Amino acid sequence: MFKLGDKIVYPMHGAGTIESVEEKEILGKKKRYYVLKMPVGEMKLMIPVDNVDNIGIRSIIRKDQINKVVSILEEKTALTDLNWNKRFRSNMEKIKTGNIFEVAEVVRDLSYRDKEKGLSTGEKKMLSNAKQILVSEIALAKNTDGTKVQAEIECIIDNI
Repeated sequence: MFKLGDKIVYPMHGAGTIESVEEKEILGKKKRYYVLKMPVGEMKLMIPVDNVDNIGIRSIIRKDQINKVVSILEEKTALTDLNWNKRFRSNMEKIKTGNIFEVAEVVRDLSYRDKEKGLSTGEKKMLSNAKQILVSEIALAKNTDGTKVQAEIECIIDNI
């Protein structure tokens, strides 16, 4: 059970801070929801409290784990021989885990592919989403602005 002010990750959406816990009635059933404020885009999400474990909600990484994310982004990578569909599914599975290290791999690999061969529209959107997930969690872990983190990630990616 999380509490107000906790910084958590919602897989596929990124990290945010629990701003409040609200009770809402939807389809005749009352449920409690965490209201999650996202640092990127000022979006707010409502997450059913009783569904947190099924969704894969977790606490954000510790500040000392950011270096591992950076190392993954800096690692050399190669183009895979997988066709677009298999590559897309593989990357989507990594993002769905909510594991920041796997999301960093997706950002690295898609960024490299974009430079070398270009990306399809679907992969461009996936890369943008994966970057946003990375930025939101690192910004909260560092307790800093998302714009600054985004610039840092872009700088790392430009040097791949």
